[in-house]
Amino acid sequence: MSTKLKSLDQQVIVITGASSGIGLATAEAAAKKGAKLVLAARSEQTMNDVVARINDSGGEAIFVACDVADRAQVEAVAKAAVARFGRIDTWVNNAGIAIYGRLDEVSDEDSRRLFETNFWGVVNGSLAALPHLQENGGALINLGSEVSEAVVPLLGMYSASKHAVKGFTDSLRVEIEDVDKSPISVTLIQPTAVDTPFPQHARNYQDKEPKLPTPMIDPQQVAEAILDAATSPTRSKKVGTMSKVNTTVAKLAPGLGDKMAAKQLDRQHYDEKPRNPDGALNRPSETTGVAGRTHGTGGREPK
Repeated sequence: MSTKLKSLDQQVIVITGASSGIGLATAEAAAKKGAKLVLAARSEQTMNDVVARINDSGGEAIFVACDVADRAQVEAVAKAAVARFGRIDTWVNNAGIAIYGRLDEVSDEDSRRLFETNFWGVVNGSLAALPHLQENGGALINLGSEVSEAVVPLLGMYSASKHAVKGFTDSLRVEIEDVDKSPISVTLIQPTAVDTPFPQHARNYQDKEPKLPTPMIDPQQVAEAILDAATSPTRSKKVGTMSKVNTTVAKLAPGLGDKMAAKQLDRQHYDEKPRNPDGALNRPSETTGVAGRTHGTGGREPK
């Protein structure tokens, strides 16, 4: 069965992790194109402000407080979407968190919490969305990463979780699209490093303030890829030149890929002490903004 997706101005879109970065950029872009939005995140104060801003600008959005690690809370997001708008056309599993630290230093408790959000959050969202998408067709879009195939030191558990997201999404796609022939498009989005507050929200085991290595792409590029997948059935999409380069090298020349990854070790921190080592791993962060600290929304310009 071929999948036909609606134009954005005819869609009800659910986005998890919508309080900052890629999720917020996607929400704002979708609102401008006329989509009705159901936005989920833990940061209630921030999300109330985001929803008010969208609605004051002529959009239509609601917020549902949700920790994606909790299946019941994710199911409540789906119920709220149907109660308010009558259906779900696209579901975007975007919520995620990182840990900066060597794999032999990170606690099991922190590693499991990361997987509860990054992997089980995607599972919970996918399984909550599928029954609703089955009714009228639609798109399920999961956020992976270039490290769904490549890796990077100090973000090892994050890399592992994104590998798991790819395995789950690829398997689900086969079952839904190829076995069941359901009218659902299942997409994996794989961005390279994106200029968002990602490092500031991370749990940090380093003795310096974390950052993503350059070059970084604008979150609007990822939002555009997500919204393209919401309207045109897409198997997967690598966003940013370095995503394509790093995943290709990891596949075709893994030894070289390892050496390239190792060179990133000293490019993942600023020369200053950590500001918030706990990050948002175990509690909501009310730090919002689309771009990261290099553009002023995640903190001052680094030294």
